[in-house]
Amino acid sequence: MNFAVYRDLLRIRSVRTLLIVGMIARFPHSAAGVLLTLHVVQTLDRGYAEAGAVAAVVTIGIAVGAPWRGRRIDSAGLRRALIPSVVAEAVIWSVAPHLPYPWLLVAALVGGLFTLPAFSVIRQALGVLVEGDRRRTAFTLDAISTEVVFMAGPAVGVVLATQVSTVLGLTLIGIATASAGLFLMWFNPPTRSEQLPDAATVPAAAPSGVGEAAADLIGTRDTGASPGARASLLRRGVRRALPWLTFPLLIVMVVAAGAGLVLSGTEVGIVAALELSGDEGELGLVFVAWCAASVMGGLLYGALHRPVPPSLLLLGMALLTLPLAFADSTLELALLSIPAGLLCAPVLSAASEKVADLVAEDRRGEAMGWYGSALTSGVALGAPVAGLLIDATGPWGGFIAVGVVSSLIGVVGFSVSDLARRPATAESAHAGR
Repeated sequence: MNFAVYRDLLRIRSVRTLLIVGMIARFPHSAAGVLLTLHVVQTLDRGYAEAGAVAAVVTIGIAVGAPWRGRRIDSAGLRRALIPSVVAEAVIWSVAPHLPYPWLLVAALVGGLFTLPAFSVIRQALGVLVEGDRRRTAFTLDAISTEVVFMAGPAVGVVLATQVSTVLGLTLIGIATASAGLFLMWFNPPTRSEQLPDAATVPAAAPSGVGEAAADLIGTRDTGASPGARASLLRRGVRRALPWLTFPLLIVMVVAAGAGLVLSGTEVGIVAALELSGDEGELGLVFVAWCAASVMGGLLYGALHRPVPPSLLLLGMALLTLPLAFADSTLELALLSIPAGLLCAPVLSAASEKVADLVAEDRRGEAMGWYGSALTSGVALGAPVAGLLIDATGPWGGFIAVGVVSSLIGVVGFSVSDLARRPATAESAHAGR
C-alpha cells in the first residue's frame, strides 16, 4: 500500500476543489432519505413498507432521469443541464411535505426525475481530471468524502424530524439542494478534457441512435424477420442506442444495483430497529460508526496497487450485513455495522473506476447516468423489500433479505465476470503461439 498517493492527488488544486464542491452539493440528499422515512412513519402515521414505497418511487424517478440528464450534460454542457433540477428541487420539496400519502408518491416520482445529479457530475469530472491508476485513488477519495457527508446528514435529518418537524425539514432540504445546484453551476467542473471540443458545441448523437434502435425494435425495417433475425436486430438496436454498453460494463451496472439494494435496505433496517426500540435519537451514532468504517475501508482500498473486482467486494459487504439481524441494542447495531461498512466505499469506488475505464470520455456523462440509474434502481428495490420484511417479521428480516439477495448478485456477477475473462485469456494465449 502507498498512502502517499493521497497527498500527491490532493496537491492538485482542481481535484481538491472538486471534492469539496461535491461534499457541499451532496449534503442535502444525505439527510433526505431518513427524513422522508420518518415523515411517512411519524407525520403521516404509515408503515415502513409504505415509507419504503416512497423511497422506491423517488429512486425510480432518479433511475429514469439520470441517463437523460447525463446525455444532456454531454450535449448541452453542465450549466444548462442543471437548470431544470435547480427549479424542481426548490418547488417540489416545498409542496410535497404538505400532501397526503397518495399525492406524496406522485411528487416523489417527479422529484426523483429532476434530482440534482451531483453524484454522477462529480464522478464524470474526476474521470476527466485524473487518468490511469490514480483514478482508483480519486474515486476512493470521492467515496470517502461522500461517507463523511453521510455521517452528518442523517443525524441532521433526525434532529429536524424529532426536534422541529418533518414538514419543515423536507422543505429545507429542497431549498438547500437547489442552492447546491446553483453552487455547482457557478463552479462548473469540467466534463470533457481540453483535447476534446467543448461539450456545448458537440451535436448530440444519441437521438439518431435511439431512433434507429426503435425502428429495429418495432420491426419497421424487416417485418418478416424470423425470431433469430429479430434477436439480432434487437442486439444491433441496443448497440446503436448505447454504443458504449459492453458486457463487462453491464456486469458493473448489475453490481451497482446490488450495492444500492444492500445499502438502502440496511439504512431502512437501522432506522426501524432504533425507532421500534424508542432509540431513534441515537440513529446518528450508528450512522457515524457505519460511515466511519467505510471511510477507513476506502482509505485502505485507495492505497492498493491493484483493483479488486466490484462483484467480489459486493459479496463481502452483503455477507457482512447479515449479522446486523442479531443486534439487540444501539451499541451492538453500531459495532456490527462496522465490518460491512469497511467495504462500502471500496465497492462504489471500484465500480466508478470501472465505468470510467470502460467508456470513452465523450459518452461518459450518459454512461455515468446509467450507472447512477443502476445504483438507484437497487436502492429503489432495497427499501421496499426491507420495509416489507420489517413490517412482517421485524427489523432482523430486513437485514437478512437484502443481505441474501445482494450476496447472490455478487456471486453471479463474479462468476460471469470470471467466465467472460477465460475466453479472452485463452484467445490471447492462442494468439501468442
